[in-house]
Amino acid sequence: MSFSTSARATTHAHPAATPNPADDLAALARDAVLYTLPLFEMARSRATTCPRRDDSGQFAGESPNSTLCWLNRLMRDRQLLGPQHRKVVTPNNDTLYISGWLDVGEAPLLVTVPDTADRYYVLGLLDFYTNPFNSIGTRTTGNGAGKFLLYHRDTPLPADIDLTDITPIACPTRDVWMIGRVLVDGPHDLPAVHALQDRFLLTTIDGGPAQRRFDVGMDRSETAGDARRYAEVVNAALLRNPPPAAERAYLSRFAAVGIGAGFDAPTSAAPDEDAFAVLGAALEAVIAELDVPHPSALGGGWFLPVEVRDSFGDDYFARAHVCWNYIGALGIEEAMYFSADCDSEGRPLDGRHAYELTFAPGGLPQAQAFWSLTMYDKTSCMLVDNVIDRYSIGDRSAHLRDDEAGLTLRLSAQAPRDAALQCNWLPAPAAPFYVTLRVYIPGAAHLEQRFSWPPIRRIES
Repeated sequence: MSFSTSARATTHAHPAATPNPADDLAALARDAVLYTLPLFEMARSRATTCPRRDDSGQFAGESPNSTLCWLNRLMRDRQLLGPQHRKVVTPNNDTLYISGWLDVGEAPLLVTVPDTADRYYVLGLLDFYTNPFNSIGTRTTGNGAGKFLLYHRDTPLPADIDLTDITPIACPTRDVWMIGRVLVDGPHDLPAVHALQDRFLLTTIDGGPAQRRFDVGMDRSETAGDARRYAEVVNAALLRNPPPAAERAYLSRFAAVGIGAGFDAPTSAAPDEDAFAVLGAALEAVIAELDVPHPSALGGGWFLPVEVRDSFGDDYFARAHVCWNYIGALGIEEAMYFSADCDSEGRPLDGRHAYELTFAPGGLPQAQAFWSLTMYDKTSCMLVDNVIDRYSIGDRSAHLRDDEAGLTLRLSAQAPRDAALQCNWLPAPAAPFYVTLRVYIPGAAHLEQRFSWPPIRRIES
């Protein structure tokens, strides 16, 4: 499945009609929002998650409410996400996170990773346009110890830097979001992973402290609502993270609706209130369009919501869709996130019914790292509290049972009456739900979309 702009309405003016400037401005505003929404969402995510306090407890500003934060500081999550965690939608229940908001514009940053033996990990790197341009980890650099120097590609490294035993990584933008994941084999495995997390380091090239204060310029609660404020945030991001040279002429068109001011936009093109009203209408319309779910494309109720490798290229609609719904997603060569919110007949999944899906013998998901199926409440997009504290099942679930017919999983709010089926039961809410099947380091059958997906069948009690 690939994203396209096929949902975009196309109009044809009568040959004799006079072009309407308002229509042209509305189309321009729509293009501007699609292009720049990732910048706003990255700025908003940074304002929401960038730490206000460092390891010593010192706030970057005068209070927790200050917009000053600590850049270039690793954040290490210590708990597997469960129903009690409400900050991240569609949360991962298989890994612990290591993340950080980085500025590689002033000086390069050194990432030191430990030997993780046979444990899967990845440090995904996103530029400020949400392209997953590179990664450090099991798939790309191996599980051995290593050092990696992150630098802005427009600022060549000094010739006197000693790169012995250091791998340089060029970053397309000054601001980078590093989102790491370390595999955890259940609660009993947490102490070992905590010790491993502490050995991931972020420093200057000479090993000194890298963290510094930075004004994110946004409150944690801000959303893409007010057009003037949207343009202000986006323009600040553009100043720090200019687009590729090939896209600058495209960006310069947006000056009429207030986008690009101070970067490439001519000062004579300052927009008026009507132009900001058009930009606001475009914001509302684009967000409503991005909120529309994708239909099933893989069969059996399954679809692939994110399909990007290391860059979205010029598919700005796909980039906007992913940033709005799945910001922080890795490239598909690292991980694929298959979802289903309808059964094989197109009916919405609802835990008041029971469902089965069967992977045929030899037909399990192809994962070089791991795979798991996770249950989410449709309304909240959160994990589902249940009596057996089971939120996902997969290739590391010791309780799963298969037979000559394959591996059959049961999805329902009520436990199966047959005790033998309860081993393979993934509890659902007594309400609409969806599931996400994550495949880390997917095989060719997934990457080429040749995998035979098991239909999600509603069964009668």
